[in-house]
Amino acid sequence: MSAPAEACQGVAATAVTRLPLGGLLALACAGFVTILTEALPAGLLSPMSVDLGVSRALVGQLVTVYALGSLLAALPMTALTRRLPRRPLLLAAIAGFALVNTLTALTHDYTVMLVARFVAGISAGLLWSLVAGYASRMVVPSLQGRAIAVAMVGTPLALSLGIPAGTLLGQTIGWRWAFGVMSLISVALLVWARLTLPALSAPGAAARQPLLTVLRLPGLRTALLAMFLFVLAHNVLYTYIEPFAALAGAAGWLDRLLLVFGVASLVGIWITGVWVDRGLGLLVVASTLGFIVAALALACWPGSPAVLVAATVVWGLAFGGVATQFQTAVARRAGEAADIAQSFVVTGWNLAIALGGVAGGVMLETVGERWLPVALLAVLLAALAVVLRQPRAWQPVLP
Repeated sequence: MSAPAEACQGVAATAVTRLPLGGLLALACAGFVTILTEALPAGLLSPMSVDLGVSRALVGQLVTVYALGSLLAALPMTALTRRLPRRPLLLAAIAGFALVNTLTALTHDYTVMLVARFVAGISAGLLWSLVAGYASRMVVPSLQGRAIAVAMVGTPLALSLGIPAGTLLGQTIGWRWAFGVMSLISVALLVWARLTLPALSAPGAAARQPLLTVLRLPGLRTALLAMFLFVLAHNVLYTYIEPFAALAGAAGWLDRLLLVFGVASLVGIWITGVWVDRGLGLLVVASTLGFIVAALALACWPGSPAVLVAATVVWGLAFGGVATQFQTAVARRAGEAADIAQSFVVTGWNLAIALGGVAGGVMLETVGERWLPVALLAVLLAALAVVLRQPRAWQPVLP
């Protein structure tokens, strides 16, 4: 038996009684950096627009092109790297964030910034194709859902603390400093990840399965389609939350609104962590229904501050655990091919982000921001239909 294999078995044996929190939290911090790098322009549309001399919709495309980088890179990177050790790949992705965030903070050229954001998206595509599989291989099967939940906690933390803090920092001393701080965080994370993550080898025979063979596994396409529709709806609104919130007079307290969203997301991922290994299907249905209720309220009362806050709480609760929910479903359906299946998660997730940014930008420039929640409703109702159509997608695979 090889040394990496022995190390993996040792980690899993220890994790029977407790989760390896040091390594899992390093993965969570990697997710924090990824999400914050991706979404930070959404909270800084106006100052970035003025500084770069472009429209708010074009600043929104900095989120879109980031997602395109992840979308286009995920499958090829998985195919090229599936025989390589996991930890060096993860460290390379983190180093990519340090480089491109530094360039984003320094450049005054919108085109250069677009290229930098695309490269950042490639780093994100590589990282997200590794995180869930990494977390699940660090524990025994009965704890995989909980381990993925811990690894995914960086997402709501970025939304609840990082983006509001970055938005406030950008509004007070300049948006460039926010990206500079992201570079420093990435450098520190490189050290932490190297010290706490086990050295996992590439997956075995499953790593040689054709991508389309994995995609045809029962229930996998249902989980991926439901995820795509949910994330599409989320990003149509979240990318352009600043102009929509202004309808209710919330432009001056956008950072606090984002904080409310993020704190609610933390609660959502805590609920998911408690129930994901026992009631995944119920969680997915509840998250989708909760987002539908929030979108309906925003569509009916777009100018009400009270409705905006209440809907944001429900929206955050619904969104907080969905990354864990869908990645757990995919990991269950894929089994030993989880790393390959996660590349489809990354592709679908980022395609949804890209299309959400484009669709929201088109609506912003044509019909206006008040119609964004109406688009959400149509997409979310389709997502609910997909979730309910095939219950087996959310059930454990029997041996």
